[in-house]
Amino acid sequence: MAPPDRLHFTGDDEADRLLVDEPFALLVGFALDQQVSVPRAFSAPLELKRRLGTLDPAAIAATDPEKLDRVFRAKPALHRFPGAMAERTHALASVVAEEYGGEASRLWKGAADGDDLRRRLEALPGFGPMKVVGLGSVLAKLLGVEAAEPIVPHHPTLGDVDSPEAYERYAAAKRAYKASRRA
Repeated sequence: MAPPDRLHFTGDDEADRLLVDEPFALLVGFALDQQVSVPRAFSAPLELKRRLGTLDPAAIAATDPEKLDRVFRAKPALHRFPGAMAERTHALASVVAEEYGGEASRLWKGAADGDDLRRRLEALPGFGPMKVVGLGSVLAKLLGVEAAEPIVPHHPTLGDVDSPEAYERYAAAKRAYKASRRA
């Protein structure tokens, strides 16, 4: 299976392409996918790249944390919680730079199997079970990563979003699920 030329998470072609072209952008999007909309979380890597001039994990890890905090807080802020997410992004970049030679894709390309991939993803800053399953689903269903297949759950995830229409169906189902939990 050939990987897609973009992921349909933001509605912005450039941001959606970046998620495929630069694997660290995908990791950052998942790291930021918390208490903000999916389009906002996954658009942030492009804006971060514009503001910093790079998405290279080693360069971000070497960035002064106070500077990164200012970059996240600049209007419009990159996240609802810019300080916390600047810290998380810095920590994520440090892990990718130190443990994977700055190549985010080595996280999944070097995984021996689903258990190994799960362990690698769970070790990332801010990646709990839901993010691991979400990213695993994207890797397996959209990017053809075989080691991720055992991580895919039986319920819909971002891994099922292969078009703008599929994103709308996913978002509507997610809203309905959240509404049912409030009732």
